[in-house]
Amino acid sequence: MKEVRVEGIRGGPQAAVRDPELFEEFYRRHVDAMTSFVARRVADPHTVADLTAEIFLAVLDSAHTYRPGRGSETAWLYGIARNVVAGEHRRVARETARDRRISGRRLLEPDDIARLEDKLDAESPGRRALAALERLPAGERAVLELIVVDQLTVPETAAALGITQVTARVRLHRARKSLRRAADEPAAGPRGTALSYVTGGNGGEA
Repeated sequence: MKEVRVEGIRGGPQAAVRDPELFEEFYRRHVDAMTSFVARRVADPHTVADLTAEIFLAVLDSAHTYRPGRGSETAWLYGIARNVVAGEHRRVARETARDRRISGRRLLEPDDIARLEDKLDAESPGRRALAALERLPAGERAVLELIVVDQLTVPETAAALGITQVTARVRLHRARKSLRRAADEPAAGPRGTALSYVTGGNGGEA
């Protein structure tokens, strides 16, 4: 289901970081969408909790970069979320499995773990779809992820990635064309099912 967009808070992120009550409002507006975004990209509830928190910490440092004329509050936040998750992937790539098991884990209550595991289960189709996109060029993959998997619009996606809407539409068209060819390959099997998730015409503007 496509996530419902909400209007930005008064004064935007710059005002939110100066006012605890506004920041709480900002957090509550966006935390579920950001948790879903992370849960589509990682499979561990502790990491989902840590990265979601890190996204909002990054807002405190990056609020001055928000420009209303360049895109919505939501699109700006997705851009931050992409950077946070990309940073985590780079960190994991540098560390051994043993290091990952013992570093940077905050304790979660059983209810927290159960809630995040439910979120991970709900977002498992999105994770499979993202895995199916790995062969695409990075720019095309980023557009398709945000439009089809994360359900952003073309203007929001363009703003989140810092590209024009025309470029976003071209990349979306190329990505879908490539994936449709892959989905038609013989013996696609379960991979074909995942590809159908992102080539079925759902999400965003074409």
